[in-house]
Amino acid sequence: MDTPQRVAIITGGSRGIGRESAERLATDGYAVVVNYAGNKADADSTVAAITAKGGDAIAVQADVADETAVAALFDTAERTYGGIDVVVHAAGIMPVSPLVDLDLDLLDRIIRTNLRGTFVVNQQAARRLRPGGAIVNVSSSISRFARPGYTAYAASKGGVEAITLILARELRGRDITVNVVAPGPTATGLFFDGKDEATVSRIAAEPPLERLGTPQDIAEIIAFLAGPARWINGQVLYANGGAI
Repeated sequence: MDTPQRVAIITGGSRGIGRESAERLATDGYAVVVNYAGNKADADSTVAAITAKGGDAIAVQADVADETAVAALFDTAERTYGGIDVVVHAAGIMPVSPLVDLDLDLLDRIIRTNLRGTFVVNQQAARRLRPGGAIVNVSSSISRFARPGYTAYAASKGGVEAITLILARELRGRDITVNVVAPGPTATGLFFDGKDEATVSRIAAEPPLERLGTPQDIAEIIAFLAGPARWINGQVLYANGGAI
């Protein structure tokens, strides 16, 4: 009998780690649903890159913190491809400010997108993934770095890790793995935004490998957790080149 095609939803799939993960899973034969918040052009570009190589992908807009929109995203994936096997939750925002100066409205936006968004996406994933599936949430090594200016972002990502570790245990008996990848500094637009060359060079020199991570580095780990890594479950994988 033919093995059914595996299907993956990638939130934040239009740019950075999300886009690279979408393209990487497509090379493994997944049908990919590229979720985006507002930049349709980038999402369409991701889909075009996948289909140009013979892959199968669609783009679907949804605010990850809006439960109605996320339910519709999952509905579209099921209607188009017949089911869902993998959810990679890479959507997030990273404003930087010292705690003493952080506007509380911005704090609310960070928590809404990064923490509530994870909860909403994981809730739908837990309800809908087929046996043999995987949930991979993207957190950050920033909680270990304890870098000044990242209190709100680190707090939100600590919550992502808590959600992941508990959900892995709540899904006992479902044959679904739930893990976190926690990248260190990675060469994406999100990382470079607001940093001068000297700051980038200093951070890049911190790991023993003496470079920034790349989206490809992280996508390889995500692809491993999405497919062959069935005995890794309820774990946080720090992917930062040995900086901590």
